[in-house]
Amino acid sequence: MLVAAALAMLVANSSLEPMYHAYLAQTLTVGFTDPEGHAVVAFQKPLLLWVNDFFMAIFFLFAGLEIKRELFKGALSSLKRAALPIIAAACGMAIPAVVYLFINQAHPEFHHGWAIPAATDIAFAVGVVALASSRVPSSIKVLLLAIAVVDDLGAMLVIALFYNSDIYMPALTVAGVMTAILFVFNRLKITNYGPYFLIAFILWAAMFKAGIHPTIAGVIMAFMIPLNKDVHDRNCPLERLAEMLKPWVVFAILPVFAFANAGVSFAGMGLEALLHPVTLGIGLGLFIGKQIGIFGSVWACVKTGLCHMPTRASWLQVYGMSVLCGIGFTMALFVGGLAFEGHGMDAYVRMGVMAGSVLSAVVGYAILYFAVPRSYEELPK
Repeated sequence: MLVAAALAMLVANSSLEPMYHAYLAQTLTVGFTDPEGHAVVAFQKPLLLWVNDFFMAIFFLFAGLEIKRELFKGALSSLKRAALPIIAAACGMAIPAVVYLFINQAHPEFHHGWAIPAATDIAFAVGVVALASSRVPSSIKVLLLAIAVVDDLGAMLVIALFYNSDIYMPALTVAGVMTAILFVFNRLKITNYGPYFLIAFILWAAMFKAGIHPTIAGVIMAFMIPLNKDVHDRNCPLERLAEMLKPWVVFAILPVFAFANAGVSFAGMGLEALLHPVTLGIGLGLFIGKQIGIFGSVWACVKTGLCHMPTRASWLQVYGMSVLCGIGFTMALFVGGLAFEGHGMDAYVRMGVMAGSVLSAVVGYAILYFAVPRSYEELPK
């Protein structure tokens, strides 16, 4: 993803820039025709929107599978285990939004972007922790993953509730019927993925026509895939689908998304672009808002006795993990595209996301690398 994003920025600031944007803007039509060749159902979208609406639906399917796994047999499977990451994630979404709105208080036309700095990028955050894995206790890794999972679920709810156009009821009715069919598949414990994907594609198309962002179809399908409660069951349909999708998501969909969305042209931009309210609101929301919301809520929960301190973790390590949660690359760019679609704010959104994410990654990694782990002797007996 980093290589793809860097390559996109290089291309966007070279002589290839017109070709880059023209390629992403070309229209691709997918549909069905009758025997006479007339289109029965057709979807015409620029290539960039196919990446953001269709490819990202597969990413949302993968993320939804991980969320369901954590909810039913992972770090979120009980209220006691889920309390800390849920509270931390909620505060980690609310405070960045407040920071963004505070910086943009004099610019109501930019308020629609409040959710951009609210999401954490699971792939990048966990990847950075992996670089310092020998110095980070497993409890910190589990807490980070749980917070990121809850964060992703929150971001999906935000997209569903706040970033949809006018609703077309007939298509919404079809989407409801398709969801009901997927639910029946789940109750019948159908393990063949073919029927799920067929109905999920119709659900995606119906949501697209209804004015609801179609990536939500991926989340709905994920929650309908059967999950065996046995933690060690290798034949679990959900686990097998997640393993099947993982290489495609990690090595194809996310890099393609990064290449298509990170192409920021800096032509004619000076220092004032970094100080633009949108750029500043997103960057500071990610870097400052995330760490305040997450670290502050964890500290308050532990000090009040509501939750336990992560095992063998120091407060400095908890703080480093909180800073890392400011990496908002994938979901932040995605929400930014929805919030300011057609408003010519792409460069400011991308600059803010890049600045906040890179700063969070570098500072968070440095804190975790140099933090001294708590020794076993410090633990309560």
